[in-house]
Amino acid sequence: MACRGCATAIKFPCGSRQPRRNSCLIAQMRCPVSMEKMMLRILLATVVGWIVVAGLPPAAARGVPCGTVVSIDTHARSTTRYALVPFEKGGVPGARIALVLLVGGGGHLDLDDQGCPRALTGNALVRFLPLFQSAGFATALLDAPSDHGGEDGLGGFRSAPAHAEDLGNIIADVRARTQSAVWLIGTSRGTISAVNAAARLTGAAAPDGIVLTSALMSGHSGGQKAWVEQTVFSVPLEAIRQPLLVVGHAEDQCIRSPATLMHHITARTNGVREQVVRVTGGPGQPGSPSVNACEGRAPHGYVDQEEEVVAGIARFVRGGRY
Repeated sequence: MACRGCATAIKFPCGSRQPRRNSCLIAQMRCPVSMEKMMLRILLATVVGWIVVAGLPPAAARGVPCGTVVSIDTHARSTTRYALVPFEKGGVPGARIALVLLVGGGGHLDLDDQGCPRALTGNALVRFLPLFQSAGFATALLDAPSDHGGEDGLGGFRSAPAHAEDLGNIIADVRARTQSAVWLIGTSRGTISAVNAAARLTGAAAPDGIVLTSALMSGHSGGQKAWVEQTVFSVPLEAIRQPLLVVGHAEDQCIRSPATLMHHITARTNGVREQVVRVTGGPGQPGSPSVNACEGRAPHGYVDQEEEVVAGIARFVRGGRY
């Protein structure tokens, strides 16, 4: 094949190694490509694309804002930021509901100015974000307060009355901005924050309902950090009267969130509507229960089952069954 349109004409057979210099891209593209090679190129491009965006929320991967950053005053002259994504115009019909998302771990997402998390990007609720938004919900992804940004993050503050009061201020702010009902969804250690708020708050500051996924139900006493003993049972669950959904994974090997204990939560709460769900399937996780299994990209975080879990949560939040 002759290379046309270049300063120097170079001849090379299609399929041979083509010189980098003085070569003609147009001529190269005219070489017939076998179906096998074409499919391989598409597969490689797809894999590379997933590698690039792995662990990042979709908006961040596209270089666009993840939400409007809202900052409010909280306890002891601290501030707390959250990334708000409002309802889409002409979105899913029905009741308007905003979801305040409480991630696990230390809760410190380190939101950037575009509302995108720079930490805990593999957390289940961070991965659920675009699915909740596509389902027609407004979302508020909550960061840790400005005075709890270290390694421990929220630590033992999750069960404190002051933390519940902070969450009440955030709920009221989201309610005013979205003009909608507001639900709390907590995962892993974030479930302690969720039940703390639901048990202590009243009026416009109280959530309209709560969802707990992979709830922290088993603590560890005698450790170097006393707060690791805290669980959802560390707060007065009997005071919870809102609708309550508790979701766990049958193969969750996280020693802090055994699915077999979920019914102990609803045995103490007094929600007007309650359901306990044990998710099955997924890739599973070999080995014995341990703290190392308490991570987002595992059954603890419903990896590869995001759409199924979000759809079930959406049904319950809208008044149905998971």
